[in-house]
Amino acid sequence: MSDTRQDRIDRIDADGAFDVVVVGGGVNGIGVYRDLALQGLRVLLVERNDFSSGCSAAPSRMIHGGLRYLENGEFDLVRESLGERDALLRNAAHMVRPLPTVIPVASYFSGLLNAPATFFGWTDRPSARGAVPIKFGLALYDWVTRKRRMLPPHRFLSAAKARARWPELTRDLRLAAIYHDAWISHPERLCIEMVQDMETAAPDCVALNYAELQPDGAGYMLLDRQTGNRLALQPRAIVNATGAWLDATRAALGAPEGDRMVSGTKGSHLILDNPALHDALAGHMVYFENADGRVCIVFPYLGRVLAGSTDIRVRDASRVRCEPEELDYILDSLRLIFPGLPIDAGQVVFSFSGIRPLPKSDHDFTGRISRGHYTRKLDGPVPQFCMVGGKWTTFRAFAEQTSDEVLATLGRDRLVSTRDRAIGGGAGYNGDTEAHLAETGTPPARAAALVARYGARAGQVRNFCASMPDDAPLAPDCAYTEAEIVWLIRHEFVESLSDIILRRTDLAITGAVSAEIIARAGAILARERGISPSDLAAQSETLIGDLETYHGVSRDTLNDRNKERRLQCV
Repeated sequence: MSDTRQDRIDRIDADGAFDVVVVGGGVNGIGVYRDLALQGLRVLLVERNDFSSGCSAAPSRMIHGGLRYLENGEFDLVRESLGERDALLRNAAHMVRPLPTVIPVASYFSGLLNAPATFFGWTDRPSARGAVPIKFGLALYDWVTRKRRMLPPHRFLSAAKARARWPELTRDLRLAAIYHDAWISHPERLCIEMVQDMETAAPDCVALNYAELQPDGAGYMLLDRQTGNRLALQPRAIVNATGAWLDATRAALGAPEGDRMVSGTKGSHLILDNPALHDALAGHMVYFENADGRVCIVFPYLGRVLAGSTDIRVRDASRVRCEPEELDYILDSLRLIFPGLPIDAGQVVFSFSGIRPLPKSDHDFTGRISRGHYTRKLDGPVPQFCMVGGKWTTFRAFAEQTSDEVLATLGRDRLVSTRDRAIGGGAGYNGDTEAHLAETGTPPARAAALVARYGARAGQVRNFCASMPDDAPLAPDCAYTEAEIVWLIRHEFVESLSDIILRRTDLAITGAVSAEIIARAGAILARERGISPSDLAAQSETLIGDLETYHGVSRDTLNDRNKERRLQCV
């Protein structure tokens, strides 16, 4: 156990009285923890696994207004989403960046009746969207953001101009619409940065991963899953932010039985190492319809290509993976939109899947289920506020909404808003950071990598690494150094090898992780934390098993990547 974790546990043991305990350390839970902490409340955040290790680690990596939500009549959600997208572009510019997007359009008028058909219940499944409804939606996008415009307005290209720019794109188009949304490079890291920010801004508050809130007679206790120790707690209110697990958590915390609140859908994504496809995208996302009417996406991501997604109804929350039929579905969608490019399963270097915690719905077509959010209060000696629904883009607004309800119950006033509050390395971030690091002697490629991961805090990481005796890469051609792994272990709530490989770094998702890298990172963790060889071996096996079971990366693949690196260095 790290000294910093022990310090947090000691503070809880010394005083278990909290204004609010937030259960669930995904983006919504961390968002409401951050918001409440800034209002001067003493708040405890507990996450039974690692921070941002569930659905919050498995988004599309898009930060967007929700163009297709217009068909569902969710105009308020689109307005809110666009406002939150722009707030993240301002407050987390080191990780949230503009994403130019092209929509191939195969007709002019198809889909005009999608919205009224849904409203009157004529059909649940939309028709293909033509140029006119797409034009209407994009015009509304532009109108909503007209006063604080951060991204260019939409425009249309003729088929000839679109083919000249994207020659590999399907020939079955008459027009192409161009608009902008945004993408996020490291969503798990942004969650960590919000927790880090509160250690300075609200030192009386505590965030703990690998911990659980459990009923204890008439009260509650905290279970430290690392040691098995139990600590008494006295919360005045509880926020249930456990996403797809919300209903199960509600019951486990002793709330009375009631109607189910969450009806999740499973979304899977692929990461491909396909240079031809990467180049064919020309820096754009392609937003298109698959044969079944579902909207699919594909865009350049950290030197690879991200493609998705599926939308499959899930009854009970559990850990999920991209199944073979989902992989085939996504690859077939790519072949549909880029028919001339070689696309096959051998190019997939990583896959991920999560459950979207959507409000309960009876819609047959999952695309019609609302991506909106609301908070439901369950009365009792300790009221429980359940956060239902939500999506990555709107986490801040959802957190603010939930906080306002908690504050009203506790008789407290709002002190500040987070709308214009920078997150982590977004504070003071500007385009000159790379140049500054280069001036200090940092090689350009290394400077760019540090800035992409840490924003304005890159200088702190660089100085730390420079002070360490060994700042060599983890493996040949690896973008992470041994000293940087030490930094992560000491400063970013790392408790396991999986935390490093899957969430604090992009080693796994970009296909860079290998058996050698796992061994090197594990040795550093063991040295820093005094982990025994047997415990390290167990952590390594857990990580390798998770990579194989849930991310499509086999043990043989990890070993083969060692060989590929050695050949590249010959």
